[in-house]
Amino acid sequence: MADAVTGSAREFVVEADGGSRGNPGPAGYGAVVLDAATGETLVEAAEYLGVVTNNVAEYRGLLAGLRAAGELDPDATVHVRMDSKLVVEQMSGRWKIKHPDMKPLAAEAARVFPPGRVTYEWIPRADNKHADRLANEAMDAGARGEPWSPSTSTAEPDAGGAAGRRTRGSRTGDRSAAASAGAAEGVGGETAIGVGSAVAAGLDPRGAAGRAGEGRRSGDGPTVAPVGTGGGGEGEAMGGRLARAARTGAADPGAADARADAPAADARAAAPAADARAAAPSAGARADASAAADDVRAAKAVASPGWGPPDMGAPATFVLLRHGETPLTPQKRFSGSGGSDPSLSAIGREQAEKVAESLARRGTIEAVVASPLARTRETAGIVAARLGLEVTVEEGLRETDFGAWEGLTFGEVRDRYPADLDAWLASPDAEPTGGGESFAATGTRIAATRDRLVAAYAGRTVLLVSHVTPIKTFLRLALGAPPESLFRMELSAASLSAVAYYADGGASVRLFNETSHLR
Repeated sequence: MADAVTGSAREFVVEADGGSRGNPGPAGYGAVVLDAATGETLVEAAEYLGVVTNNVAEYRGLLAGLRAAGELDPDATVHVRMDSKLVVEQMSGRWKIKHPDMKPLAAEAARVFPPGRVTYEWIPRADNKHADRLANEAMDAGARGEPWSPSTSTAEPDAGGAAGRRTRGSRTGDRSAAASAGAAEGVGGETAIGVGSAVAAGLDPRGAAGRAGEGRRSGDGPTVAPVGTGGGGEGEAMGGRLARAARTGAADPGAADARADAPAADARAAAPAADARAAAPSAGARADASAAADDVRAAKAVASPGWGPPDMGAPATFVLLRHGETPLTPQKRFSGSGGSDPSLSAIGREQAEKVAESLARRGTIEAVVASPLARTRETAGIVAARLGLEVTVEEGLRETDFGAWEGLTFGEVRDRYPADLDAWLASPDAEPTGGGESFAATGTRIAATRDRLVAAYAGRTVLLVSHVTPIKTFLRLALGAPPESLFRMELSAASLSAVAYYADGGASVRLFNETSHLR
């Protein structure tokens, strides 16, 4: 292993990754510290984290790598490479950190090195193979109930990983610049020693991840392993390969990896077609299969990441279900949270059964949350029973209180309270007659409910059973639309809409007023 450069601080490259099998699910991270000049692997670190989210695992890998670099040389400059766009953009200061689980981890990361000593670079996943393999080894070890051990690691990257990146940096002349100073940040856990001296202790297991109830195993910390230093050892051999690649300008092996993967991809693509030909179902079976396939396609459309960065982690996806019909629904009467609180009609219960069957075929709902009003709790109960889930009641999902207008039609309100109705239609701050709730107040309530539920169900798909105004407000806020847009949306009884909320604070409307399940 190369020692510190005489008279000047060393330059390190940290490559880190984290993964979660379930998001949240059993998770782990891997981190590697490399000598920026030679490409030699200096330290490997990995740890099984218990049940946490993918983003938490990525941040923990970053912190472990930065701390390992700081132990080698606290005066070093560090260039971090990760395939997590979220972590890179947040730690570079270009994206805000809104998620409550991320903020303490990012703050901990920022304290590892002084500001201006760390830079960040996003790299493709194929270029982060070393750290990725370490993370998977840690998760595999955790599944066996064992700590990760460097003695059993096979995580040294092939030529398509670090060597390929070092080669490309050499050809473009930016290797030194890439490894020089920037903005310091990272994340980690408490330390267990692999080989050699200890890396500084990490976050208390009762810290950010523990406080979030993410099932971290107490007493386990990352195994940090300095790599062999000579005599043909692994570190020296890798450094030699990287140096040779840089000197000779070897071709980018990433393209070869892609070509090697192509036959397997072709075979996978051909298999479903062959299976379909072999099955040759009857016309009736084809019709049933078509309906099921439509539901699966709809589920994928709701759950897919869209155009956001694929490494941002799974969004919190709210599938918004308006309750089934009540006796007041076909009469188009104001029916808010301050009125008679009607139950479902026979038609409404039938609608709830149909939506339950459709959602069961889609198979994506992981939790059910409902407004406290009778019609939403009844709708949610029918769906939850079909899905084998419990119903959680959320006060923030209730309908707007329409005051003295409760139970009246629009025409009746126009006849009795014309000035109040005009004011209500003209301004979101106007309240219905008799001290009801304004649309502005409803918007504030729904925004707070949204933030609370996004934090509680990060990375999960949740069915929210609510009412016309709250669901329209979720959609309006996601689109950044003005309050008057509430009057320009039609929302049918027992209809489905969906919004995905990403870790960077962005939102994407995925579905609106979908009623095919009722036909």
